[in-house]
Amino acid sequence: MARVPAEQRGPGLGRDAVRLLVSRGAEQVSLHAFRELPRLLRAGDVLVVNTSATLAAAVGARLGGEELVVHFSTRGDDGRWSVELRGPAGGGTTRPRAGGPAGAVVELPDGGRLVLEEPLAAGADRLWWARALPEPYGVPALLRAHGRPIRYAYTERDQPLSAYQTVFAVPAADGTGSAEMPSAGRPFTAELVARLVSRGVQFAPLVLHAGVASQEAHEPPYPERYEVSATTAGLVNAARAAGGRVIAVGTTAVRALESAADARGRVRPAAGWTDLVVTPERGVRAVDGLLTGLHEPRASHLLMLEAVAGRAAVRLGYAEARARLCLWHEFGDVHLLLKDDNRNQPHCWSNAR
Repeated sequence: MARVPAEQRGPGLGRDAVRLLVSRGAEQVSLHAFRELPRLLRAGDVLVVNTSATLAAAVGARLGGEELVVHFSTRGDDGRWSVELRGPAGGGTTRPRAGGPAGAVVELPDGGRLVLEEPLAAGADRLWWARALPEPYGVPALLRAHGRPIRYAYTERDQPLSAYQTVFAVPAADGTGSAEMPSAGRPFTAELVARLVSRGVQFAPLVLHAGVASQEAHEPPYPERYEVSATTAGLVNAARAAGGRVIAVGTTAVRALESAADARGRVRPAAGWTDLVVTPERGVRAVDGLLTGLHEPRASHLLMLEAVAGRAAVRLGYAEARARLCLWHEFGDVHLLLKDDNRNQPHCWSNAR
C-alpha cells in the first residue's frame, strides 16, 4: 500500500517519483521510472486528462447520539446530493456503516441538516440521496469551511487538500467536483507536461466528476456527471485519423470519452450523466491505451483494463507488479496498458466482479 504521497518518501522527491509499469499486449511488460514517460510515447499521441478538481468531501456530523462522517459524493440535477454515511474509526479514518433509514435527519456544522430520502440504487444501501436543509443550503461552502479529503485506513496520516489535486485540476464555478481524486493524473508535474508537449504529445481535457469508491465495496460504478468538449472531440478524432494513439489518463477519462464515442469510435461533444460500465464484452472504441493506478483484486475497474489491453496483458502486468513490489492506490505506482488487438478472444476473469 502507498501510505503517503511520493514526495513525502524522501528528500528531493516530487510527485513524479513513482514507478511506471508498461504492458504492451499479452507478452511484454516492463518497469520504468514515471519520468521516462515522454520517451515511451510518440509524437502525435494524445493524452486525455480529467480536469475535475477534488473536493474536501468528508464532513463530521451527528445522527441522534451517533457520531458520523458524511462523504458527499455527487450533486444531482434536483439539488440533492448522493452521500455515504460512515463511522469514525480513529486517527482520521472511517469504517463502513449502513445507510439510512429514510427520513433520518443528520446534523451538519453551522446548523445545517441532511435529510436522507432514498437509496441511490435499488437493493443497495451504501449511498443515499439526501436533501440539505434549510434550502438553499450551500454544500460547496460547507465543504470549503468544514470538509477534509476522503481518506482510507491504508494511508498513514491526514493530508492537505492540495495533495489530492492533480496538475490538471480546474475548480468548477458551481463548486462541484470529484469526491475522490482522479488519481492517475497525480504523478504529472508541470515540468513533465512541458517535456511531453515538446515531444509532440498533445493533451485533451475533459471532465468527469468521480463519486465515492469505498474500498470496502466492489459495486460497479454509479452514474456520474461528465463533459467532453468539441475541442477535445476534435483533437481525439484528428489524432486517430493521423495514426496517433489516444491514451486515457485514468478510468474516469475512459468512461467519459467512451460515453461520447459512437460505434465506430468517432467522438462527439457530449455532456450530462453517464452510466456506462466498460467491460470486455462491450470493449473500447475511442481509446488505444490507459494510464491508471493499481486496483484491488475484485475492483470492477479491472474489467475496463481488460477491455483496453486484454485479459492476458492485465494478468501479466499484475504478476509483475506483485513481483516488483509496486505500490497500490492513489499515492502509488501507475500502469500504462496499450491496446492488445487480440483482446476479444475468449476469456474468463474470475474475481473481477
